[in-house]
Amino acid sequence: MIRTEGLTRRFGDRLAVDGLTLEVREGEILGLLGPNGAGKTTTVRMLACLLAPTGGRAWVGGHEVGKEASAIRSTVGILTESPGFYKRLTLERNMRYFAELYGVPDPRSAVQRYLERLGLWDRRTDAVATLSKGLRQRLALARALVHEPKVLFLDEPTAGLDPESARDVRRFIAELADERRTILLCTHNLTEAEELCNRIAVLRTRLIALDRPAALKRRMSGSRVTVELGNPRPEFARDLGLPCVRAAELAGPTLQVEVADPERDVPALVRRLVELGAEIRAVARDERSLEDVYLELVGGNDAPA
Repeated sequence: MIRTEGLTRRFGDRLAVDGLTLEVREGEILGLLGPNGAGKTTTVRMLACLLAPTGGRAWVGGHEVGKEASAIRSTVGILTESPGFYKRLTLERNMRYFAELYGVPDPRSAVQRYLERLGLWDRRTDAVATLSKGLRQRLALARALVHEPKVLFLDEPTAGLDPESARDVRRFIAELADERRTILLCTHNLTEAEELCNRIAVLRTRLIALDRPAALKRRMSGSRVTVELGNPRPEFARDLGLPCVRAAELAGPTLQVEVADPERDVPALVRRLVELGAEIRAVARDERSLEDVYLELVGGNDAPA
């Protein structure tokens, strides 16, 4: 549904997005992570035809950016970090205005459908100015969906929300993916990214990593395995005799083993320890958090100007 080839954007001498190449499949949630100034919002603006690329090409829903802007705008819904409304108008009037702007065939029904889905129908006659930030974010989601877009660009959808409101927004985003909508999610919330996203793209002007959250953590994790023993004995570290074992150290009831490939080698390690008479209580891999992985990825690259 979304494809980019060498997508680039300059602002004068500053390179904001440098040769971005990626693909987002139908029904996938792709998390776009990166520090401030990494190019996340610039990427979304280019894909939504709000900002022209200075290099490369991109397609959204089969339509090419820069050549089929009207078709793309009718295909996508956008939730910005700070959505704007006509605050003196009611929720329903705001929604009707945008539904009519998009040319929705039956704006009244479409507005009712999404205000009900987001739990706002009972507030439809209230002015937007009376809403809390969390309810305004729900209204912004309803507005982004009123024309039934196949692709959604969500920029920090839970920023500044209380935990309950943020949870409700995340649940709704997951429901949208179940409806086969394609979602590009820009966020600084790593827990949110890990919970919602099928894959994560880490951007710092250039694309520096792209994979599933679990795969990123495995790829960046160490090769150490911790085995908790009920009967620790020196020979469990000394006599393993496996080619995959690089080092082993016993500290109290804990055996620390360095192996070549934990995912592949742990079963052989456990079998060997059982042969040696070990009572194994637990086996754990030294797996890093997504936050650890993210900080290592972005920390090893020069910050954009």
